[in-house]
Amino acid sequence: MHTILSKTMVTERTWHMRVAAPLVARKCRAGQFIMLRIHDSGERIPLTIADWDRDAGFIDIYFQEIGATTELLATLQAGDSILDVVGPLGNPSHVEKITGTFVMVGGGFGIAAGYPVARAFREAGNRVIAVLGAKTRKLLICEEMLRAVCHEVYVATNDGSYGIQGLVSDVLQGLLDGGEDVRLVFPVGPPIMMKIISQMTLPHKIKTMVSLNSVMVDGTGMCGSCRVTVAGKTRFVCSEGIDFDGHEVDWDEMMSRQKMYGKQEAEALSYHREHGACCGGVR
Repeated sequence: MHTILSKTMVTERTWHMRVAAPLVARKCRAGQFIMLRIHDSGERIPLTIADWDRDAGFIDIYFQEIGATTELLATLQAGDSILDVVGPLGNPSHVEKITGTFVMVGGGFGIAAGYPVARAFREAGNRVIAVLGAKTRKLLICEEMLRAVCHEVYVATNDGSYGIQGLVSDVLQGLLDGGEDVRLVFPVGPPIMMKIISQMTLPHKIKTMVSLNSVMVDGTGMCGSCRVTVAGKTRFVCSEGIDFDGHEVDWDEMMSRQKMYGKQEAEALSYHREHGACCGGVR
């Protein structure tokens, strides 16, 4: 059992949770994730490790209420327990000193997943810029955390309520047009955003590593549900990623597979809301 140490709403339906997980905290590195199961009848869901403290033995996760399990997770409070927190899983992001600028492009609650990678590149001695996107200012997360580890932070909102009105791709284009020596781009967030950024950087021959969020069931590569096509070959995100070359990902296939359990997810959410339970488990 893993005790919830704190829980904070950061935007509407998006939460920051600190969980006691000393074995995970001891080993995790930027870009890795956990598989979480609330109770013994619950489903497993993947969540990126946004931060950690090896000495104190905790990890930080961010999640959005979009399904039955995340809605149930949002009802738990500090002092409650989570049955399973398995990790760290996946390969850490490859971090090195590069010639030029590293740009982390984060969209929605994917911004939290980009934070530890941006911090790691800054610690490696790089110039680091973060480009953050949200529909509106009220939905923007982790801005101050990223300002603490980046040389510059730019924000784009769809409605223009903060930063520039537009998309993260507009900001990135501005950096390229302005002469910023961008050598590595790391998009993390909605697949359509990562696809657009990858298409943008391809003509410029700028290396682009994406953090994929495909459907996962077991998180160890055995079930195959997370498979994607990269450079014409089948790859398993949970065990071979989660970072891949964005120029080689079959984005249309990946986005199609993201919808394959839509009916079951809707049924589980309906059951949870009707019975106050998730996947048959008792709260």
